[in-house]
Amino acid sequence: MKIGISVTSAYQTKDVRDGAAQMIARAREAADAGLDSLFVGDHHTMPTPYYQNTPMIGRMLAEWDHRPAGALYLLPLWNPVLAAEQIATLACIAKGPFIMQCGLGQGRHQFNAMGANIRYRPSAFEQSIEVLRALWRGETVSLNGRWQFENANIAPVPPEKIDIWIGASAPVAIERAARLGEVWLAEPGMTIDKAEQSLGIYREALGRHGKSDPTTIAIRRDIYVAESDQDADSVKQYVLQKGYRGFDPSVLVIGDAASVAGQLHAIVELGYTDIIIRNLHPNGEKAIASTQRLRQVRQNLGLPV
Repeated sequence: MKIGISVTSAYQTKDVRDGAAQMIARAREAADAGLDSLFVGDHHTMPTPYYQNTPMIGRMLAEWDHRPAGALYLLPLWNPVLAAEQIATLACIAKGPFIMQCGLGQGRHQFNAMGANIRYRPSAFEQSIEVLRALWRGETVSLNGRWQFENANIAPVPPEKIDIWIGASAPVAIERAARLGEVWLAEPGMTIDKAEQSLGIYREALGRHGKSDPTTIAIRRDIYVAESDQDADSVKQYVLQKGYRGFDPSVLVIGDAASVAGQLHAIVELGYTDIIIRNLHPNGEKAIASTQRLRQVRQNLGLPV
């Protein structure tokens, strides 16, 4: 079992420098807590400050070590040559393995603002992955498809292989993840029953494509590790009153270190190997404290800290 973190990229703050500083601080605390991997997400043209993945993970890697790190890229929104260059450079900065998480993206406004056609998401996604892998191998690539370019190549190429984690929730998308990716990344809004059902769909798809179970099967979870039962109850009430990203409240992992350890263990019992957490508390100090208490969660699970 491994516990990683996807650091929140959206911050409502009067001083825009503060949001970037919070991300750096959270990466530092994640390293100190012994977490196994570090990630950031990807969105564009957001109404509130959203700090972009490539520069932020590049800076955050200064707080990290040889453990895996990476970033999410909504591939239909990115020119694949530019994405290949950016990610290869990040892989050169990283002291250990660099991972590209990726997804189709959603939201017509986001696609329109980025000059992309939302109707072509699946084909653009697949073409992008094919181009990225070829460029990372050092090949020269031309494409007359969702993008048009000739004789593209990149330098530097990554110092080691970049694994591709594909986020997916619908059965057709899970099938695509099994066919194209090294790792499937399950969505954070899945209930336990849905996570178990979806894992079965993934394993069946792997079999159809002649693949065995990979060493990594990942799922995201939004969590808060509380300092006490009272603290946990307060956050649960806040979530129930305000709602949280449209999620079923049962998918949120909230409790003290022992309770959180039990909830994460139940997910691993389904067959997932990696849980990528995101702090759900909106207060920066509370989120940092939650990350710090993950040391105790790891101890309760018998993991190294």
